[in-house]
Formats: sequence, C-alpha cells, structure tokens
Amino acid sequence: MADYSNYQKDVIKRYYDNRESIDQQKLAELCTNLYLAEGKKKGKLWEKAREIMERLEIRASRIDHILKSEDPAVLAELVQDLESGTV
Repeated sequence: MADYSNYQKDVIKRYYDNRESIDQQKLAELCTNLYLAEGKKKGKLWEKAREIMERLEIRASRIDHILKSEDPAVLAELVQDLESGTV
C-alpha cells in the first residue's frame, strides 16, 4: 500500500468525515437524472441509487419500496426527508 503525505491523509479524512452529506447530494442529483433518463441508463441509475441508500443506512423496506415503484418522485420524497433530518 502506498504511503500518503500528511496533506493526502487530511484530504482522505475530510472526504470520509463528509461522506454522508456527499451521498445525500449525489442522491438528489440522481433523482434529477432519473426524471430525464431512458432505457438502460435508467436501470443503472436506479442501481446507483440503491448503493447510495444502503450507504446512508436507509431501512431495507423503504429501499425496496422506492426501487419497486421506480418513481423518481418517491425517491425525491426520501431526499426531502434526508434534508429535513426526519430519516
């Protein structure tokens, strides 16, 4: 494994310290992209959304509900809940 400089270690540490907010932002962007996506790209975006929701430790039942509906509006409700802090 490579040795990192102190600066690189600090950058990596800040990334992981802010990982939750970064994932919330990515999920919001995915929601927007899902409204516009078509075909195979839409499936890949839903899979990416699943990964992010799992990292954010969203309940499995809610993840399944969102993915079964394949409705960006339902995902947008989750994003809104995350931003308001109710999840």
